[in-house]
Amino acid sequence: MENLFMLEKGRFAPQAHVGIPEGTYEEEHGRDGFFGRVSHLYHTHPPTNWTRIEGPLKPRALRLTDLDAANGATPWPEPITFLYNQDVQLRICRPQGAMPFSYRNADADEVYFIHEGAGRIETDYGPLDFERGDYVVIPRGTTYRVRPVSGAQFYLLIESASELRLPDKGMLGRNALFDPGVIVTPTPAPSLAQGGEWELRIKRLGEYTSVFYPFDPIDVVGWKGDLTPWKLNVRDFRPVMSHRYHMPPSVHTTMLGRNFVICTFAPRPLETDPEALRVPFYHRNIDFDEVLFYHEGDFFSRDGIGPGMVTFHPQGIHHGPHPKAFQSSTSKIETQEYAVMVDTRYPLLLTPEAATVEWQAYWASWGAASHGTNPQVQP
Repeated sequence: MENLFMLEKGRFAPQAHVGIPEGTYEEEHGRDGFFGRVSHLYHTHPPTNWTRIEGPLKPRALRLTDLDAANGATPWPEPITFLYNQDVQLRICRPQGAMPFSYRNADADEVYFIHEGAGRIETDYGPLDFERGDYVVIPRGTTYRVRPVSGAQFYLLIESASELRLPDKGMLGRNALFDPGVIVTPTPAPSLAQGGEWELRIKRLGEYTSVFYPFDPIDVVGWKGDLTPWKLNVRDFRPVMSHRYHMPPSVHTTMLGRNFVICTFAPRPLETDPEALRVPFYHRNIDFDEVLFYHEGDFFSRDGIGPGMVTFHPQGIHHGPHPKAFQSSTSKIETQEYAVMVDTRYPLLLTPEAATVEWQAYWASWGAASHGTNPQVQP
């Protein structure tokens, strides 16, 4: 039930994230991501200044660049899952060459985020050329092949048990965040090759079935409708900004699935109001797990984090900026980072493969440890 009034007790800032009382640290305790009922608590100490954590609930960081994703050095190794629940799987794909088969995922819609590399995805609907920073969205049941060009390839693969959709931009207008005109869709370019055997590999309930044809199954000469693969590059994402108020991460929502969202963090000017908070506020993610994949730039709110790493902040425990972020924010005028965030309504599980590349001391990178008094913090 919604409250019809706002309670105010003790010392507080009348406006959230602005004019925080001296000697206090603001924390947002809210429901339903950043859309539900909320209170702001004013602590005398940063809520992340813990000295130790006993038990499984803790912030985690993963060096995905260290995962052995070659998997026997096959041209198209099985992607490695690092976090998952019933709604979404987060995976890493590092192909060594082109798919030697056509592929159809009957379990999930897919989003390939291209962290490194370039190439072409040939689909039923036509080809899509991809490059660094692209989101390539492939609806469930689409037949496709990935043909990378030469050089290192590194993709974040998000598999969704539900159909992906674009957010309602509301009073911001339909051209906010990104204009629909920047979305790229494919035009048919059918293969007319025949002879020999052409494999179509289908995933259903996590198992693979191969269907063989005497012709290339990607042979569509035309299509019409509103279901199609598409792509969007992060450089075309234009974040919502306020010079007087630090906006919540939800304003960067790029795609929605059932019980999870995908958000894009792109370079933006920092707040100019002298009383406004200029770094992410402390919060405890009480209804959502938060995963952040770091793509490119200077991640000033997270010390020791580099491109290709992931931070995982589960429901129930605080997280927020490192102390050094407060210091550096006073001299910066804009952010210089690209990152992909996935927030999930239900808890994510860490895979054994992910555990092998975990930065074990990440939890200790706040508080006194972040100032160099604890040598185990070094990444």
